[in-house]
Order: sequence, then C-alpha cells, then structure tokens
Amino acid sequence: MSFPMQETSLYEPVKRFLEGLGFSVKGEVGGCDVVGVRDGEPPVVVICELKLQFNLELVLQAVDRAAACDEVWLAALMSARGKGREHDRRFRALCRRLGFGLLGVGKKGEVELLLSPAALPPRRDPRRRSRLVEEHHRRKGDPSIGGSTRKKPIMTAYRQEALACASAMADGPKRPRDLKAVSPRAASILLHNYYGWFARAERGIYALTELGQTAIQVTSGP
Repeated sequence: MSFPMQETSLYEPVKRFLEGLGFSVKGEVGGCDVVGVRDGEPPVVVICELKLQFNLELVLQAVDRAAACDEVWLAALMSARGKGREHDRRFRALCRRLGFGLLGVGKKGEVELLLSPAALPPRRDPRRRSRLVEEHHRRKGDPSIGGSTRKKPIMTAYRQEALACASAMADGPKRPRDLKAVSPRAASILLHNYYGWFARAERGIYALTELGQTAIQVTSGP
C-alpha cells in the first residue's frame, strides 16, 4: 500500500520519529506544523515544518521558526527517482549551515534521517518560545494533524476550553464560577466571546447562542 501524497500524511510518521527521540509531539501549535517538547529545566523544544517537496519556501519557514525553539527540522516526501533537493549537496550544505535537520518520508511512511540538526549559538525569542510551550501543555491530547491549517479551524487549547464551557452550558445558563472546573479561564472566555458562542442572559449569567449550540453539536457528532 503506497503512502498518500499530501502534507497531512507526513504528520504521523514524523510524529513517531520525534517521539522515538523522547519528545511529546502535537500538531499545529502556534502556527507550526509540528511541535515537540521534552521535559526538563528548561524544556527542549523542536519545531518541524512539513512539505511535499524540499524547497526554498520550506527553508524560509524554518528560518522564521528558529527563534522559538532549540531545534528545527524540515520534513518532506523523498523524490521518486532520487533527483529531489534532498540529494542536492548545495541544499544540504545550506541546511547544515543553518543548523536544520532533514527528514525524508518514503511512500510507505518510513522516515529517513538525512541530516541531524546542528548545535548553533542561541537565537531564541523567549516570549514566542514560552507561548509555544504553554499552548502545547494546555492542549488536551493531539487534536490537530500537522499541515492541516487550510482544512478546518485549528483545535487550540483555547478552543478546547471554550467548547468545554459550551458543553457544560447545554442544559441551561451558567455563571463563570460554575464553569471553573472545566476551564480556569471560563470568566475570560465568556466575557470576550471570541467565537460568538455565548450571550449574557442577565447580570453575571451567560447562555449559549445558536452558534454555540451548533458548535457543540458538530463536535459531538459522528
């Protein structure tokens, strides 16, 4: 059985590879296709960007991500006839100079380590890095497949908590303090109403809107 050729199909093989290195891996965190975090003080953060082919756009994405993590990996499908950029010595030399790792994914989902990331001097953006780690830890499970940004709304930790609040309100209006057990940010979520799911029924009490009812129906559907 051949490996389906789409970016999201690269996610599971790459996830397994990084998990084999000891990382907890989740997709579509902070605009990155794949984020892995390994516990420690401080935690080790890796970002991997996915493309069907190794190209300049993939390298440029990696350059943008580099300040937010400790290691950057690029992953793409291996070319069928061995003529892709992954076999170009100039391309590998560029990635080596930038300190990026390269992963080639075969048609059946096998992952080949083409180039290990190099240890380069620190180039971090602490605030961006901390946001990635916080979102990774807050998110329950791994609900979004890496490379799927164009297909549907990303299931961020905030969206998960908003849905939890909406589900808890399915049987009637609630006060923010009634929802603290499902989300510590319930008061802020109801007040700012980012998705339009909540409406103030009376002072200090909120109810679901039609959009909110639809959201929990879609989420709980088959």
